[in-house]
Amino acid sequence: MSYILNIETATKNCSVALAKEGKTILCKEIAEEGYSHAERLHVFIEQIIQEAGITFKDISAIAVSQGPGSYTGLRIGVSAAKGLCYALGIPLIAVDTLQVLASQAKVSNGWIIPMLDARRMEVYSAIFTPNFENKRAVQAEIITENSFEDLQETLYFVGDCAEKCKPILTKENYIFLEEIKYPSAREMSYLSFDKYKKNDTVDVAYFEPYYLKDFMMTVSKK
Repeated sequence: MSYILNIETATKNCSVALAKEGKTILCKEIAEEGYSHAERLHVFIEQIIQEAGITFKDISAIAVSQGPGSYTGLRIGVSAAKGLCYALGIPLIAVDTLQVLASQAKVSNGWIIPMLDARRMEVYSAIFTPNFENKRAVQAEIITENSFEDLQETLYFVGDCAEKCKPILTKENYIFLEEIKYPSAREMSYLSFDKYKKNDTVDVAYFEPYYLKDFMMTVSKK
């Protein structure tokens, strides 16, 4: 019996899910403006283990959302995942954050385009098929009215960029699924289990989140 603990902290959503054989059995998450990941994450992990009636020794692997996303959020999630893997002697699995986000869209045609806010008019984006196969690598791009104009199929946009992108991306084949805002550990279960079966793991000592952009520190105006 394979239990995998999935951790998603790449955005404002602090999310933890326990999966058995690739199916989510418990999930705890909260999306807050203040990024309370440092306070919430370990509490969620402890609660899920307790409510599932298992111990940490029953877990076969830890999966973490690898990015792109919030620098601080990713650091918190990866640090927690590494610590658990070291302590338990189990493998670490890295899952693409944008694929996790795209997996919430249940469509039968066109392309799914997950987008996460990268400040101003820039986003982190990728392109997936309705079966969640990657058709274009993750990239940081500035959104303009000409973005994605080479794609004639129906485009389904998901993520936290609807408010700033919807007024610009106005073509008839553009559909914003605004209810899908953040990636969730609930959607990691199948992806992480598939990697686990293939022994597709990462080095616990050397793995780093996929930031895509260098971290930039800003000075408060206050």
